[in-house]
Amino acid sequence: MKLIFKVFSEFGFLRRIRRINMAEDAALKSIYHFTVKDIRGNDVSLSDYSGKVVLIVNVASKCGLTQSNYKELNVLYEKYKNQGFEILAFPCNQFAGQEPGTNEQIQEGACTMFKAEFPIFDKVEVNGKNATPLYKFLKSEKGGYFGDAIKWNFTKFLVNKEGKVVERYAPTTSPLKIEKDIQNLLGSS
Repeated sequence: MKLIFKVFSEFGFLRRIRRINMAEDAALKSIYHFTVKDIRGNDVSLSDYSGKVVLIVNVASKCGLTQSNYKELNVLYEKYKNQGFEILAFPCNQFAGQEPGTNEQIQEGACTMFKAEFPIFDKVEVNGKNATPLYKFLKSEKGGYFGDAIKWNFTKFLVNKEGKVVERYAPTTSPLKIEKDIQNLLGSS
């Protein structure tokens, strides 16, 4: 009888632990639980962007999509930054070596050549065993058509004001084609 009581007691305990873990998992369904490095190597808590609509993009300076994407990202940023919109750019060299520079070179290129005013972060890996935890999370929230892997530079993730991933866009999706979705999340159209 003592053994049966012990088993049921442990089962109840395990059930409570599982409920706690499920609640914690639900809370982690937000970008706000991640800290990343900016282009200068400083820690940045993504909770700093709480209450904002965020577009997260893996960027590269030597890609065929670079000119048009940076140009259109700049247009969106300029138009909506004062309404609670942010673009977070994460350089990545995993696609045909199209972001080979150091962080200093990347920052210089993004700011000077492409006129980016939005935040540029530390170079990251978005796929594979060394993928940054943020990108593992983004991909788990919104997989692609042919699996979760990021297919190329300029894959875009749109995040709502609560830090939840609401949409994923292909590298070839023009940033300006996302504008209506951004407006909807900002509450302006």
